[in-house]
Amino acid sequence: MSATKKIQTALVSVYYKEGLAPIIERLHHLGVKLLSTGGTKTFIESLNIPVTGVEDLTDFPEILGGRVKTLHPKVFGGILGRRADASDVAQMDKHDITAIDLVIVDLYPFEETIANTTNEADIIEKIDIGGISLIRAAAKNFNDVVICASKDKYDYLLRLLNARHGETDIEHRRFLATHAFNISSHYDTAIFHYFDNSNIDRVGALKISNQNCNILRYGENPHQKGVFYGNIDDLFTKLNGKELSYNNLLDVDAAVNLMNEFTATEPTFAILKHNNACGLASRSTLLQAWTDALAADPTSAFGGVLISNTEVDEATATEINKLFFEVIIAPSFSDAALGILKQKINRVILVQKNIQFASTTVRTALNGYLVQDKDLKTEIEINITPATTLEPTALQIQDLIFANKLVKHTKSNTIVIAKNKQLIASGTGQTSRVDALQQAINKAKNFGFELKGTVMASDAFFPFADCVEIAHKEGIDTVIQPGGSIKDKDSIDYCNNNNMCMVMTGTRHFKH
Repeated sequence: MSATKKIQTALVSVYYKEGLAPIIERLHHLGVKLLSTGGTKTFIESLNIPVTGVEDLTDFPEILGGRVKTLHPKVFGGILGRRADASDVAQMDKHDITAIDLVIVDLYPFEETIANTTNEADIIEKIDIGGISLIRAAAKNFNDVVICASKDKYDYLLRLLNARHGETDIEHRRFLATHAFNISSHYDTAIFHYFDNSNIDRVGALKISNQNCNILRYGENPHQKGVFYGNIDDLFTKLNGKELSYNNLLDVDAAVNLMNEFTATEPTFAILKHNNACGLASRSTLLQAWTDALAADPTSAFGGVLISNTEVDEATATEINKLFFEVIIAPSFSDAALGILKQKINRVILVQKNIQFASTTVRTALNGYLVQDKDLKTEIEINITPATTLEPTALQIQDLIFANKLVKHTKSNTIVIAKNKQLIASGTGQTSRVDALQQAINKAKNFGFELKGTVMASDAFFPFADCVEIAHKEGIDTVIQPGGSIKDKDSIDYCNNNNMCMVMTGTRHFKH
């Protein structure tokens, strides 16, 4: 079997015709016989190029409002017939089936349709039957047939036709077949999700398909390969800097999810390092928010990811520019601020768009995947239940809610200490809650903070009274925690006996 094949007959039937004309003209110049249907046939005729309708090939008309056009043995036999198989060739000769060497077919825009309408009749009509069948048939028989399954490969096909004068090698055909199966599997996944998401009883299958492949410089470490599947341009406009790294992307994800907790009515600034906030403050001006966020841990801020919920102005940019950092994110930047921040050519500057994030999380585990609802619950004042005799003041409630938002986005086990809507210190990723508290206390003292009058938030309940006892001895007098321990009473009793205030939310916020 020869690996090189000459294209003599082509079937062309596409939804997207932009960029198709040069291919048609080249095929005509090469003497390739063209077969087509409907609007594509009309398009080819408008180029003054001869074309045979599929209905003339099959001697059978389009029926059912165009639902059946190409589903015929003379079409699929011409594609699937194996040229090196004597039996296939004999049957093709017997039934007067013309070999089809090139198939240019795309699919109805199903994903675009569900994004723009809820009319199920319109959606169902965009489930392609003939196109998907032609693509799979041509890809299956890649030994003999070239398949171009989307407009994304028009340029590749045209270059191939120009360079090889209508001949292809097995490597070209196999590459295009791989692309075709990627197109067909992605299409079927989108259809599956449409039906599965609308069912009361879910099928219970995990199907993920993303066509946007971005090769990263490396993964978490230089010896690891890394790829990001997604379109970052849907989320941000990049104004400056190098490509985001694997670790940058994780930090950016953590940053935007944290900042999503804070409305733009109050300027808020956060600094993140390794997915955890090392600085956070809400203030009347962004400059003050930046100053107080940095104060929590100016050491960890070096090389971090910064995010603001309001426009970055010149005054704030001037101070930020004194620090080395990797990425800054904001809804906008003043011209003067950009002029300052762009002084570092590798510094990534991102304008965040108004987008909706996924409602589920997926991660690999053992030989499978863990899928869960995203932790989208954010406690507000009505979700807080006083557990002690002493109840918090209005200002303390604001700080408790502030600290609890942060604890939700910090790696467990964690304790967050805050005051006046400023992160004072946090203990992150510890194997015990006591260790997390001690880490936070030591960190606060190292950076010169007074702990008296601060509030403490915990991501999970206190199994013993030790944490509230340690906190009290350091001057922390107000606590927020989920509750739910069989020994909640021990912590409550300690607080009542020592004039402390404790509230419970009923919601745990573990984060791994």
